[in-house]
Amino acid sequence: MGCCSSTEIKRDWKPLEERSCTDIPWLLIFILFCAGMACICGYPIATGAASRLVRGYDSYGNTCGKNNTKIEGVPLSGRDMTENKYVFFLDPCNLDLINRKIKSLALCVSKCPAAELQTYNDVKQFSLNNGSHLCSYDISPTRYTSHADRWTKCPKLPVPPSKSVPLLHRCIPTDIGCYAEFAQAFVTFVSDNSVLRRVVAGVMASKEIIMGLCLLALVLSLIMMVVIRYISKVLMWILTILVIIGSIGGTAVLWWLYADHRKALENNTLSVFGKEVASDNVKALLVYSIGATIFTVVLLLVMFFMRKRVALTISLFHVAGKVFIHLPLLALQPFWTFLCLMLFWVYWIAVLLTLGTSGTAVKNNSTGLVEYQMQGPYQYLVWYHAVGLIWISEFILAFQQMTISGAVVTYYFTRNKSQMPATPILSSMARTFRYHLGTLAKGSFIITLVKIPRLILMYIHSQLKGKENACARCMLKGCICCLWCLEKCLAYLNQNAYTATAINSTNFCTSARDAFLILVENALRVAAINTVGDFVLFLGKVLVVACTAFAGVLALNYQREYTVWVLPLLIVSVFAFLVAHCFLSVFENVVDVLFLCFAVDSKYNDGSPGREYYMDKALMEYVENSKKSGLYKPGDGHGQELKSMARGGTSA
Repeated sequence: MGCCSSTEIKRDWKPLEERSCTDIPWLLIFILFCAGMACICGYPIATGAASRLVRGYDSYGNTCGKNNTKIEGVPLSGRDMTENKYVFFLDPCNLDLINRKIKSLALCVSKCPAAELQTYNDVKQFSLNNGSHLCSYDISPTRYTSHADRWTKCPKLPVPPSKSVPLLHRCIPTDIGCYAEFAQAFVTFVSDNSVLRRVVAGVMASKEIIMGLCLLALVLSLIMMVVIRYISKVLMWILTILVIIGSIGGTAVLWWLYADHRKALENNTLSVFGKEVASDNVKALLVYSIGATIFTVVLLLVMFFMRKRVALTISLFHVAGKVFIHLPLLALQPFWTFLCLMLFWVYWIAVLLTLGTSGTAVKNNSTGLVEYQMQGPYQYLVWYHAVGLIWISEFILAFQQMTISGAVVTYYFTRNKSQMPATPILSSMARTFRYHLGTLAKGSFIITLVKIPRLILMYIHSQLKGKENACARCMLKGCICCLWCLEKCLAYLNQNAYTATAINSTNFCTSARDAFLILVENALRVAAINTVGDFVLFLGKVLVVACTAFAGVLALNYQREYTVWVLPLLIVSVFAFLVAHCFLSVFENVVDVLFLCFAVDSKYNDGSPGREYYMDKALMEYVENSKKSGLYKPGDGHGQELKSMARGGTSA
């Protein structure tokens, strides 16, 4: 189970010749850990916490929608709430972020108020008509208007209209002003509440535009994948030219819009509300324009110094493009990975919420209300659950990497492409399920071991912000940075270890060692490919984000008086970058797998009979051109002339 071995066995790589199960002990450990996660899910179900979460419960320990038992010391507990199926909060906008709850008295009601209640007389009439207590149960509805405790035990006026949430039976306000209060708790630097309300109102008013732009980002990312597949030879220069035009044109448009909006504001041609929105837009456009100008200058300088190396990656990207032609399902990998992560995260959050309502009902002596607290060893279930979030998420991502590696390895080391499996992606998934889940469990656990202390240090840093001295702050940030770098290095080594496992079917540690030795022998090639390749893919991400943001600017320009641009553009740009990153990361993985396959091929084959090369002709041309350009020295590889003996259309 360890990674260290006293003896090192030197052996040849045997691509796809033997297949056996790897890291079985780690698979058993992972299965036991997942069984523990299932037990954590079963605990709140067995204790009734899941029912409390779904049905909802009031501040006196009564579960809504059922007949309850008496809680000792709580006079208003043990009530029959069969007809009262919804939870109503007296002050739903009073959010306690630290304790992750609403600081408000909660009651079980039969109906949520659909219209605004402006006076206590309105509250009284609603209660009498619907048989629901909107004030504490110990106050009769007829006394709502005159009771001395109505300021603390009755809802805050005016009572906003609300509707019940499906499944969770909570009365949620329909007024966006309440959501602005929630957002204000996060955005502490905003001193003017009206600004925040306008920002939230702008998001709600332009939600159709935001959804359309997010869809546009998805389409652009798919188009980028198609471009990489079919015109990889001219992709580099197309991207370079488009990014130059897009960055300069986008910056010019932003400055023009800034001048236009400022002129309209100075001419006083807008309404009062429109002036406030326009003023916010002018400030936002100025910030965007300055940022775009700085970004454009830096980007153009970097592109100038990288112009020669960009040309050297064309052949390598051309081979990767062929892989996508033969394996079109590779482009769908981000979809199923995202779906699996979303399903797991929804499950994880649901279990976390049920754990929050688990435990024993305890009366808070200061408030007289009931709280549920886990005591004894059960309180550590949350930490186990948190580790499961990281480990299983990393396992799902590792499964995607192994699937991609297995499919690309099959493509590379199959001489006659017509003899490939009908669905290499599904075949790779099946091999991973059957043989290599233990390797994925071990690799993902190593990443988890590094990620957990980094997250703990980040949490400590956030909690001590403004309290620690400069030296402690610097040391803390330095530790976080070192752990982040270690995590990235291990993630890169893991990816290559998965590729080595896909080639030789060896366990994780052996594969990691073999892959590391290959990468060290080709250190200069690795540096060049990663530097130039990552830069080109970064240009693709920039192009997707720039086009999406540019379309957003043009779309939002038609809602000058109603929409604040800051948050909608930020949401769209972040989403566009994430989508482009997901799709182009698959292409990056394919390039990395191809390079490791090529390095193994060039090391153990020489083109002689019985040791023919597997590599593609375009990939050999890439290396030859690199040698001629002087970027690679003869000592980087074996130095022999590369002659392809591959058959079956590998140079097509």
